[in-house]
Amino acid sequence: MTFKISQIPDQNGRIAIVTGANSGLGYETTLGLAKTGMKVIMACRSAEKGALAKQSIEKEVENPDLEVLTIDLNSLQSVRNFAEHILDKYDRLDLLINNAGIMIPPFSKTEDGFESQMGVNYFSHFLLTNLLFPLVEKTPDSRIVSLSSIAHEKGKIDFENLNAEQHYSRMKAYQQSKLACLMFAIELQHRIDRAGKKVISLAAHPGVSGTNLGRFIPKFLYVLAWPFMIFMAHSPQKAALPTLMAALEPNAKGGEYYGPQGMRGMKGKPGITQPETHAFDEKVAQKLWTISEDLTGKKFTIA
Repeated sequence: MTFKISQIPDQNGRIAIVTGANSGLGYETTLGLAKTGMKVIMACRSAEKGALAKQSIEKEVENPDLEVLTIDLNSLQSVRNFAEHILDKYDRLDLLINNAGIMIPPFSKTEDGFESQMGVNYFSHFLLTNLLFPLVEKTPDSRIVSLSSIAHEKGKIDFENLNAEQHYSRMKAYQQSKLACLMFAIELQHRIDRAGKKVISLAAHPGVSGTNLGRFIPKFLYVLAWPFMIFMAHSPQKAALPTLMAALEPNAKGGEYYGPQGMRGMKGKPGITQPETHAFDEKVAQKLWTISEDLTGKKFTIA
């Protein structure tokens, strides 16, 4: 299966939302979508950084249809405000790409008391998808793409320590958050199928790439790892291709997981890959879904 943006049919008239659109994978995803003629709503924490990213894309793409809107994934109220604006202004949403994330930061909590990685990477995207689902559901051929990571392979949903109530490990919290994103994408498709809806839910991971996601990696480790990164990592442009493939591949099916095909998923051409078996644990996924509804304050009903 070969995927090239240049071979995607014109997407004029369709609308996408990309969270974290101003840098890294989000920027490259937005750029790729803009090249297809799709309108892209750039959901960014910083309006200023979003505007600069928009200007940069405008230099590369002729007359792109871009809109910058602010959303702070550290705040569920900000997510609600963003979703309310979208629902008031638009009558369709073809693509929701839950891209924004943070990796191994020092311990902190979001405005709502979540461990920051679970809050930003997972809970806020769970709520955003929940709030926007009615708009996505009424749009023909719509998709939801959730960003996971190779890190899910060693992840575990620790219900006794979901928000670092007992202890905090930067990497374990990151692994948990990315496993949660993947399990959400799979469970969402199960519920869509049971409800007989036409939306498809997919997941993607970028492999290894030098984006600002790694800004919390200690500098001495980054220096030590750099010689290996040359061989193990690929550019943000290539790292965004699995997301773009999940969003645009005409033959994509709900529940699929896209990622690089080479070097144990770290780099390579995009394609369908397989999650670790624990990502399919329905009992855990259903418990996580219910807890997510409780913690975000809104039942996620697909009727």
